[in-house]
Amino acid sequence: LGQDLHSPLAVPKVSSSPRQEFPADWSIKTRILFTSSQPFTWAEHLKAQEEAQGFAQHCRAAEPTLPQSVQEPRLCSELRCAFQQSLVYWLHPSLPWLPLFPRMGADRSLAGRACPWAQDEALQQVLMSDWSVSFTSLYNLLRARLCPYFYVCSAQFSVLFRAAGLAGSEVPTAAITPTTRGLREAMRSEGIEFSLPFLEESRTRKQKNSEESLETETADSLGGGSSVEDAGEAAPSDDDDDDGSFSWLEEMGVQDKVKKPDAISIQLRKEKHEVQVDHRAESLALVRGSNTFTLLNFLISCRSLVAVAGPQAGLPPTLLSPVAFRGGTMQTLKARSTSGRARVQGGFEDVFSLELLGPILPHALHALTLVLGPAQRGAFRALLSPHEPSAAFNSPAAPPQEVVHHELPACGLHPKTLDQLRQCPTLGKSSIRVLEMKDYAYTWKA
Repeated sequence: LGQDLHSPLAVPKVSSSPRQEFPADWSIKTRILFTSSQPFTWAEHLKAQEEAQGFAQHCRAAEPTLPQSVQEPRLCSELRCAFQQSLVYWLHPSLPWLPLFPRMGADRSLAGRACPWAQDEALQQVLMSDWSVSFTSLYNLLRARLCPYFYVCSAQFSVLFRAAGLAGSEVPTAAITPTTRGLREAMRSEGIEFSLPFLEESRTRKQKNSEESLETETADSLGGGSSVEDAGEAAPSDDDDDDGSFSWLEEMGVQDKVKKPDAISIQLRKEKHEVQVDHRAESLALVRGSNTFTLLNFLISCRSLVAVAGPQAGLPPTLLSPVAFRGGTMQTLKARSTSGRARVQGGFEDVFSLELLGPILPHALHALTLVLGPAQRGAFRALLSPHEPSAAFNSPAAPPQEVVHHELPACGLHPKTLDQLRQCPTLGKSSIRVLEMKDYAYTWKA
């Protein structure tokens, strides 16, 4: 924490112009450090009644009550209750001695922990059966628009399910990242239709650039007296012969002397771009509409969902949700406030900080800013540490021009938070790393 407060590199410049709202960030944060010139003592030592009221508001899916202005945050019960409410999330399975997020790349942190199910197949089946009930419960809540979204985090990949009406989509969506060719082929064999947004965007961009280049070459060629056909021949494609047509060999009379690629080779060549993005953010697969239900059944029976060796062997994926679900355990983010001194031009100044440890879900980040705005007199800065593999969830989830009509009134989120989550994602493969409020207006840097 001392490094964060004193290092000039810890607070990079924020480049965006001030706005009344910041974009939705669907990545999961592992840590947030809020700093301000105003103390965060109001977030400490909540009274038993305030803590209980915050839990009750959350469990009843009650909209947080936020004061318009706060003179003394420590004496504002509504503010402190809303703060407690914003810290709550739900988890399954719940094993207090095991850190269940993140799961990808967590083998080292899980090594040496007690895992009694690792060699017990019967116990593994019980855990998986219980997990399947919780997973199905969450999906049913999502379809009923009582749960806005939830995450499935396994050792190999993560899935974000979003309800209809969120991320600019009028149908439920599920995003999976990272994927491999084997996983995608298994999904196709189960009849799950999906798209690869990043790969398709890259292809569209390359095609557009190629067309623009071709138009330029055509114009130059026409200016020099060449024909349009000549210009077209000057821009060959990597996929010219992917259709298996080799008539040009016959014209040369060597069709029997040259070994032609078989159907498998041609198929692999067509899929080379897909294979190249395996295990990377660009491999994100997007499932829409009724295919999300097929994906649910696929994941429940998917062998690669649960590790068969290593520290995570036999451990079902982690389910993370902003709302209660069957088998879910209520958890709260860890929060602590401190104070220190930071370098400024001409000396030092007092800086107060509030540190939160995750998993910090998208709605929680927005809910916290709604609380901190009035509490810190409209000025604070946040340094965010995202779980890197989850940054890919900021890919577009809906075709442009799609009209959204669905409402999610009973999921317990503040209307402003829902409005933010309804917007089409704009961050791509990035996530917000610096968020600053000044005079109640936001700037950020991804």
